[in-house]
Amino acid sequence: MPTDLPTHTPADQPDMAKMETAVVKALHQHWKLYLAEGLLLLVLGLIAIIIPAAATLAATLVFGWLFLISGIIGLFTTFWMRGAPGFWWSLASAALAVLAGGYLLAQPIAGALSLTVVLIAFFIIEGIASLMFALDHRRDLSGQWGWMLISGLVDLVLSVMLIAGLPSTAVWALGLLVGINMVFGGVALTAMALHARKETL
Repeated sequence: MPTDLPTHTPADQPDMAKMETAVVKALHQHWKLYLAEGLLLLVLGLIAIIIPAAATLAATLVFGWLFLISGIIGLFTTFWMRGAPGFWWSLASAALAVLAGGYLLAQPIAGALSLTVVLIAFFIIEGIASLMFALDHRRDLSGQWGWMLISGLVDLVLSVMLIAGLPSTAVWALGLLVGINMVFGGVALTAMALHARKETL
């Protein structure tokens, strides 16, 4: 029975080889910028790990400004399109963002405690989800399910450590995790830049 389904030829598909070459060329041409960004992230991450309290305060202020600015923009766009469906929900969301941002900026220490509580909740949810995923897929993932199980257990252990140390953990936890994240990101960017430098076109 004939069908009118469209047929695709190789010519219709994007030339992946050309795209890959273009990406490699761009990385090769700008490897110094990626290297500089990677080293900067690495240095900032190490500083955050060494002085986690300062990094926690800085992260709290950054989150505060992000919430405040996004909330103000949200209020503006909500009133601009007040005839659109969901006006009150959008208004409430924007107002909440403004309040959260103002609170974090006005009370950064208390805000750091609030963000740490959110972080603890994230670790608990992520840990339980990882454990359930590992147990459900232990047959399909063969040897890999153990790593997922360990990851879930580490998340739960971290959450217990943070809870046990409250409120003092709020001073360093967020800054330390931001620092670790920046270090890994910096190492990845630096490695990519050094690889792109040697890449022949």
